Amino acid sequence: MTLDDTLALLRRHAARPLDAAEAAMLAEYAPFITTHADCLLRTCVPGHLTASAWIVDCTRRWTLLTHHHKLDRWLQLGGHVDGEPDLLAAALREGREESGLRSLAPVSPEIFDVDRHVIPARGAEPEHWHYDVRFLIEADREEPLQISDESKDLAWVELDLVAELNPSESLARMVRKTERRS
Repeated sequence: MTLDDTLALLRRHAARPLDAAEAAMLAEYAPFITTHADCLLRTCVPGHLTASAWIVDCTRRWTLLTHHHKLDRWLQLGGHVDGEPDLLAAALREGREESGLRSLAPVSPEIFDVDRHVIPARGAEPEHWHYDVRFLIEADREEPLQISDESKDLAWVELDLVAELNPSESLARMVRKTERRS
């Protein structure tokens, strides 16, 4: 895959019915990518592409969340693509690394959701943007989990309880999308 393939993937996602907030964020992606050839690298200071795995079980009633160590928030699994232009492959890699799960399987090769959010400055790292591309991934809820160094905890959470751990619109939007797909 190339950045042109990523742009095509984003165009296909833009053609879907999206809420106004997601559509507005998505409108920022192509200009950012076309003006930052290094957008796949975390050294791209204004921001960079990231990839996330919104992991659900086969019933689509549970999602796997991580209590992120640095951000101290419950989030979907994912992170830096480290130069990998195949964002689905990066999301699967991040999901495996952060959960220990091996049964991860994409529900679709298409984008499930996008979210552009600011990451606060930390140490020598300045504040920057994450242009997160999210994929819907299925896993076996019975498979053992392994907490990585990036997490304080991992938990399978019923969709209707996600807001109790993290009430952000970002996660709420993915919950709504998952419920519509069930």
